[in-house]
Amino acid sequence: MSEKDDFALREFLPFLLNQAAEESSLSFQKVYRDRYGMLRTEWRVLFHLGNYGEMTAKEISKRAMIHKTKISRAVQKLSEKRFVSRLRDENDRRSEHLSLTPAGEVAYRDLREVAEDYDRKLSAQFTKEETVLLRKMLSRLAGLE
Repeated sequence: MSEKDDFALREFLPFLLNQAAEESSLSFQKVYRDRYGMLRTEWRVLFHLGNYGEMTAKEISKRAMIHKTKISRAVQKLSEKRFVSRLRDENDRRSEHLSLTPAGEVAYRDLREVAEDYDRKLSAQFTKEETVLLRKMLSRLAGLE
């Protein structure tokens, strides 16, 4: 197949980042989906609560850079699985304080162990210096620095 355009899609940074993100997350995605029936936003909410403790959906949305509607759906699913408890804020009835239940803590610790192992395997493709540089560059692109 001949090229119709000389735009190098395979060298376009947003394309490469997206491809790398998809490829690098597939195996981990299979674990949280198969073990716990979770979708991507659900595991991200679970990890934010496991990592930072009690939060509101608004706080998770801001920290995870995920639209609040998606967070709300994920919280509903995690609540149905009895992984998340919801406590209505007495000062703002529209807001809920979210935290992991004991079952949510178990799922978080299990998946955290898998995530740490998976991260080590991904990092093993690079030298230690390359891994440090890659994390720094990705953090900068993500606006986390």
